[in-house]
Amino acid sequence: MCGRAFDPFIRSFSFGSLARVQARVGSGVATLKEALVNAHADGRVTVGVYECAKIMNDDPDSVAFCVLATDDAFQCDVALQIHFTLIQAFCFDNDISIVRVSDTQRLAEIVGDKSGDLEDAHCVLITNPAEGSWEDPALEKLHLFCEESCRLNDWVPEITLPER
Repeated sequence: MCGRAFDPFIRSFSFGSLARVQARVGSGVATLKEALVNAHADGRVTVGVYECAKIMNDDPDSVAFCVLATDDAFQCDVALQIHFTLIQAFCFDNDISIVRVSDTQRLAEIVGDKSGDLEDAHCVLITNPAEGSWEDPALEKLHLFCEESCRLNDWVPEITLPER
């Protein structure tokens, strides 16, 4: 996971490297959407900062992926920024892949609230599939996307969700 592989003196970021990552695993948008839709259909999605924190505290091994969503209010909400910092640290410490998206309303729509009015779609967790069930290929691609981004010093990659 990124948190353990950090070496700022050896690694350097280059846009050519980022282009190679995106060519190999895509920009992440379609894969993220597919993983969220699949997980939602299987009942493996948790939405909300406090709900996600509770799951992470109670059973961190059940968490497969974390999505943090920002919006215009994020810059003014110090409490939310602190929560994000703590969630990111927890994810790094527990080898949980994590991405940021820039549109909470669009994220809410993807995870099942067609009106986009989920009260707190700032954090979404995808939990692991039940033992014995098939692994989600989209989730595997997302893990690869995060792994490759980490190698390029993009510790929390950002995915821009397109508008509908």
